[in-house]
Amino acid sequence: MRLAVLALAAAALAMPLYGETVPVFLVEFSNPGLSPSHWTLTIHPDGNGHFHSERGNVPVNASQAIDAPNVDRDIQLSAGFAERVFQAVRDHNWLNVDCEGHMKVAFQGWKKLSYSGPDGQGVCTYNYSRDKDIQALGDSLVSVAGTILTGARLEMLLQHDPLGLDRETEYLVEAARDGRAQQICVIKGILVRLAEDSGVMDRVRKRARVLLAGTEK
Repeated sequence: MRLAVLALAAAALAMPLYGETVPVFLVEFSNPGLSPSHWTLTIHPDGNGHFHSERGNVPVNASQAIDAPNVDRDIQLSAGFAERVFQAVRDHNWLNVDCEGHMKVAFQGWKKLSYSGPDGQGVCTYNYSRDKDIQALGDSLVSVAGTILTGARLEMLLQHDPLGLDRETEYLVEAARDGRAQQICVIKGILVRLAEDSGVMDRVRKRARVLLAGTEK
């Protein structure tokens, strides 16, 4: 009987306290002139997250082989990236700051950053921020979204237009190199499929392997 009581006590200690708030960061992006016109990215401290996008009504760019569909999926970011996000939140008073730079700059899309956790909560929204760290954080999050959307396009191309994979993977390699595409690990699944698919171009498989090697660094 005593052992059972001790086991229950240990289990209770291992469980989160009732009502405990789990830290969560959310970025919501909107720009009616783009496709997708709206997306959200949720991130937890361990790198687990979720991405949701809505295409909107903007015509597909003629230079783009295929537009990404609506996306709604769980993702896994690197622990280092997640830590940088939450460190930026802590450094900016849990986002209880005025993010907007109030400058006459081109519209880049509204970024609404939100944080909720046991240590505080806050929200700030901006198009362009004078704070270089907030601006850099937003840029990196937009780049991650771009990676996820490119991965969704790769999935569609593999199914409907395998020849289009050539240009899309070429773009992705260049974007990963210059920072326009970050956290390639979030699309590891489709890259593995491409790397192992003998039915696609050899250079597509090679690019996929190069990108996968980068996720292991």
